[in-house]
Amino acid sequence: MARHTLIGVGFAGLLVAAGAWWLAGAGGSRSNEPAYRTAAIDAGRIVASVRATGTMNPVTTVLVGSQLSGQIIEINADFNSPVKAGQVIAKLFSEQIRSRRDAAAADLAQGRADLAQRRAQLDRVRATRQKAEATLRDQQAVGERIAAQLAEARRNNERQKELTSRGVGSATALEASTTQLEVQTATLASNQAQVAAARAELVGLDADIALAQAQVQAAEAVILAREAKLKDIEIDLGRTDIRSPVDGVVVQKQIELGQTVAASLNAPTLFTIAQDLSEIDIYANVDETDVGRIREGQPVSFTVNAYPERVYRGRVKMVRLAAQTVQNVVTYTAIVSVQNRDMTLLPGMTANLQILTEERGEAVRIPNAALRFRPSGASAPAQDPGQGMQAGAGPAAMLDGLQERIGAEVKPTAEQQATIAAIIDRRRDALASRRQGRQNVEPATGPRGGGDPQARQAAQAEARQRLVAEIGAALDPERRKRFEAMVAGGGTSRRGVSGRVYVLDGAGQPQPVDVRVGVTDGAYTELVSGDLKPGAQVVVGGGPRATAAAPAGPRGPRGPRLF
Repeated sequence: MARHTLIGVGFAGLLVAAGAWWLAGAGGSRSNEPAYRTAAIDAGRIVASVRATGTMNPVTTVLVGSQLSGQIIEINADFNSPVKAGQVIAKLFSEQIRSRRDAAAADLAQGRADLAQRRAQLDRVRATRQKAEATLRDQQAVGERIAAQLAEARRNNERQKELTSRGVGSATALEASTTQLEVQTATLASNQAQVAAARAELVGLDADIALAQAQVQAAEAVILAREAKLKDIEIDLGRTDIRSPVDGVVVQKQIELGQTVAASLNAPTLFTIAQDLSEIDIYANVDETDVGRIREGQPVSFTVNAYPERVYRGRVKMVRLAAQTVQNVVTYTAIVSVQNRDMTLLPGMTANLQILTEERGEAVRIPNAALRFRPSGASAPAQDPGQGMQAGAGPAAMLDGLQERIGAEVKPTAEQQATIAAIIDRRRDALASRRQGRQNVEPATGPRGGGDPQARQAAQAEARQRLVAEIGAALDPERRKRFEAMVAGGGTSRRGVSGRVYVLDGAGQPQPVDVRVGVTDGAYTELVSGDLKPGAQVVVGGGPRATAAAPAGPRGPRGPRLF
């Protein structure tokens, strides 16, 4: 009986304790609500950066191939082999080409002998012509002597005729002079015939000389053709020795001894040689939302999986304009130059990069948790027009923010400001018309956001470029430079963007404080302006949780992202 009484008393005690707990805690007493957690605003360094991954690549990569088909009979280089320019790194079977070269050399020697024979014939014809010329001159001299004798015989005959007519001369002397005249006349005719024959022979010899000269030229042409053929074969023979075109290191070998290389339209790649691995490039994939923050010369730190504890340094060399789109994600390739003097970085390694985009040496810093904190039932701060050019802002806010920033940072003249306002008003009207058109079409075509996302992205980028170009054209050169710098600098300027944090009042309740914040490193954000000083405590968490009756307000903006 006593045992049952003790059990009843114990059960009653538990009920009393449970009721007391409900009255004290679950009954709604505010004295035991979770406390708000706070953190102090301090001063320190803030480094804004872009994170990306990339792949190591040699600065200069040379592909060594073969222009000939044949069997590999010798390999003098392997993976990681250092090579010099001109060094033979592989050989093709060359006996057939050597045989062709010997045959071509024999043909060339035969052609040269034929040329020598042709030239000898030409020299002989020229000598014969010189002899014929001498004979012609001799005949011409003989003809002149005969002509003189003929003239003398004619005079003697005339004298004998005169003497005979006077009765002084004899008939015998007249007949003798007449005979001598006839003989000299016949001799002169014979000489003239010989001179004509000599001249005809000279004409024939000139033709023989021309023929011999043509034969010499033909023989010379044959020699040139055979020399070219021999040179071509020697070039092919030289190509059987595959040489390195540069000093470097073999990073890839794609042939084996005895393999047959088939060269058709494209030369097959046999070796890949990195010219100089003491300097290496990283091809980093940068998201399109971050590419506007990347500039040439920015410092880069990175690690590789092979040496996770070591931090390497480099600098941005360039950002390629060509974009890659994979599953509607647009990325750009940033080239980072790195000194690799100890040769620890190898081609193909994956690098985890951090590109320094902005740095504040002694900035007033707010913990990012304070910017994200919203007490139960609080609403998000109003959209800051200065964030108009920030990624994620609505079109109307973008235009308003852009106009405000241009007035504050570019400081256009009154006339320029009116022109810019008209440009932005036209853009706003175009957005409103397009929005109205979408609303009319949506019931038939489906929800907003359908269609090709890549096409929408391209159209938005094109519209934005047109807007920037129109505004730039309305400014003078000096203000245009400021505007271009503003656009290139992005949505976070020294003016900052709006934010809201909470501080505890005397009753321990959070009160909002509007601030303007700048760059962020993911943990802290720069405080540009606001009624807060280093050392002030801001709420970073805690407090009562949201309930169905008092739902939590929308979360505040995340750390600012550059334009």
